[in-house]
Amino acid sequence: MVVFIGTSCSVLSLQIVLGDAGMAGTLSMSHGLWQRAVAVLGGKTAGGRVLVETDFATLFLAGLAFALICWLLGAAVICRRSGRPFLQCLTDWGISGWTWWLVPGLWVGLWSMTLFTAAEGFQQFVLGAVPLFYTVTLAGWSASFLNLAGRHSTAQKPLAVGQNDDHVSGRVWLAMSLFAVVFITMNWQLYHGLLIPHGDSAMYEEHLWNVTHGKGFRSDLDRGLFLGEHIQVIHLLLVPLHLFWPSQLLLELCESVTLASGAIAVFWLARRHTGSVNAAGLLACAYLFYFPLQFLDISIDLKTFRPISFGVPLMLFAIDQMERRRYRSMLVLLLLALSAKEDYAVIIAVLGVWMALFQGRETDASHSDARSRWWGAALAVFGVLYLLAAIKLVIPAFREGDVHYARYFGELGSSPGDIVHSILTQPALVFVKLFSGRSLTYLLLMLLPAGFLPLLSPFRLAVGAPLFGVLCLLELTNDPANAGTVILIPIHHFHAPLIPVVFWAAAAGLGAVGDTWGCCRDGLPIVKRLVGKAERPAAETAANWAAHFVWTSALAASLFFSISPLGIAFWDSGSRWYWRSLYVPGQRAKLFPRVVELIPPEARVASTDFVHPRFTHHKRSYDYSNYPRAVNDNKPGAPLDTDYIVIDTRHPYSEIRRPKDVRELREQSDHWELLLDDGYFIVLKHKHRTVP
Repeated sequence: MVVFIGTSCSVLSLQIVLGDAGMAGTLSMSHGLWQRAVAVLGGKTAGGRVLVETDFATLFLAGLAFALICWLLGAAVICRRSGRPFLQCLTDWGISGWTWWLVPGLWVGLWSMTLFTAAEGFQQFVLGAVPLFYTVTLAGWSASFLNLAGRHSTAQKPLAVGQNDDHVSGRVWLAMSLFAVVFITMNWQLYHGLLIPHGDSAMYEEHLWNVTHGKGFRSDLDRGLFLGEHIQVIHLLLVPLHLFWPSQLLLELCESVTLASGAIAVFWLARRHTGSVNAAGLLACAYLFYFPLQFLDISIDLKTFRPISFGVPLMLFAIDQMERRRYRSMLVLLLLALSAKEDYAVIIAVLGVWMALFQGRETDASHSDARSRWWGAALAVFGVLYLLAAIKLVIPAFREGDVHYARYFGELGSSPGDIVHSILTQPALVFVKLFSGRSLTYLLLMLLPAGFLPLLSPFRLAVGAPLFGVLCLLELTNDPANAGTVILIPIHHFHAPLIPVVFWAAAAGLGAVGDTWGCCRDGLPIVKRLVGKAERPAAETAANWAAHFVWTSALAASLFFSISPLGIAFWDSGSRWYWRSLYVPGQRAKLFPRVVELIPPEARVASTDFVHPRFTHHKRSYDYSNYPRAVNDNKPGAPLDTDYIVIDTRHPYSEIRRPKDVRELREQSDHWELLLDDGYFIVLKHKHRTVP
């Protein structure tokens, strides 16, 4: 009966979702994939949005056939691995597995409510929450099967506080290697395909080049040192390597490997809290599957390198050292994390508060309790002072104005003072932003891929609350094609400091599952059905299920949200994230070497984005765009001392297609000579300037 009802709920939700291209798009289905899916299921499309009569009976029979096959095969596998009677396995698997198929039915109920309410925020949340419900369904269903079929227990005696075990599971090393290889390959292919933008990505390699060639810690995008943008200097540690291999590819490699290394700290934390190598290994894999982490390596706008990413593993290792009571090592790691971006000061300050209040309670030694309080208080004060100094003193001193990201807060103001004033005088506006549907969606997207385990350690999770609140106040667009939209999804880089907190809390939450199960067992019998029965004690069964649920949640969420090989979009030929479109260099990249041959290294070059990274090793490398730059007296175009102009007419946002579209050729034709126009690139040379 559960199999039948669960299948009905899932099929009904699928029929509704496929009934509209917009809702299908929330599952990362391109328009073409949506049309093909509808056709396979016996339906027709009309007008590009509405599904014309996909027969429920046809869908139900197909879904039921799939469910029965999975039910029978799954029960056979469980029977073989557990040695229990087949009918018992069939019953347990049917109840525990297909109860999760009821979850899409909850979404159908919410969707039905949108038909009777005009609350726009509620409607947007429900329509955008489709992949969240499917993620829970897939993760819970898979975890129940793995729990029933598993032979390995995750229950072991937790390590005592201060007891160390630096061993790392082989599966973690394998997962880290796969992560690094995949993302290094993707990053390098984007570079070879001329798809990496300069601003906020390749410009960091320009910093290293300029430092080693006496030009200062700067980019030629604007005047002044980069410290006028952020207190972000950690990539200078790559200078020794950069001297031997001065390439953007080096930075991409280091970032991917560093992000992957965070899995080691996650493993140590989970091993300490659960006492289980298996559970720790699964949480470490979940960290690598976690799609907000993957977007730090390749963000939604294909920016592939940001120093803030280095702070994630550094914070994780710092928290690990904190739990080991190695406070000096912790301090060094925290200072390194601060050098990745000033945002980490918020986390460090609140982490200090947590240490002062809770760290000492995990030991009976009174002197350790006092030591933790002193360290925590010092960190809290230091974090606050550092953040204030960075925002109000250091960055403005190098910038000669307020921090640039103050304008990201929209109607709250465009300066730190205005923002604070708005928060104090307009609490209703702040409340609406903090408790909006988009904030709830953001929270779910951070917690669901971690299996909601951080909620079982609320005080640890609360360390990220102040920064999360700040992020909820931001007003940004996640899609360059839809400027002005206000969406909050962890697909850029702002959420980076939250990731260590999420997985620290998840590790502690995984260790608390057994106790939580004991509290819920009597009051919530349905929990037994969701987890499923097994030949292990109830608490151990719950812990084992939770360990599987966290990595299956991360994997299922990646299916709908990731642009890596784990995501649908990567394989969908109609998607702009299709692997062949992004990671196989096309004709544009093949023709570009001819452009490089025309321009000597001693030249001052103004170039459009995406080819700009290839000229940062020249004497000067200017941005050629409609954006007013300080190096060009706050005007768009090429500075007066430019020797060559390189225009990529096929890059994603190009507004120039032919030579007649070039401002310099129209207004200063006596100063510029057209060297190349091959339909892909336009190269101009200044007639009256000789490059040595």
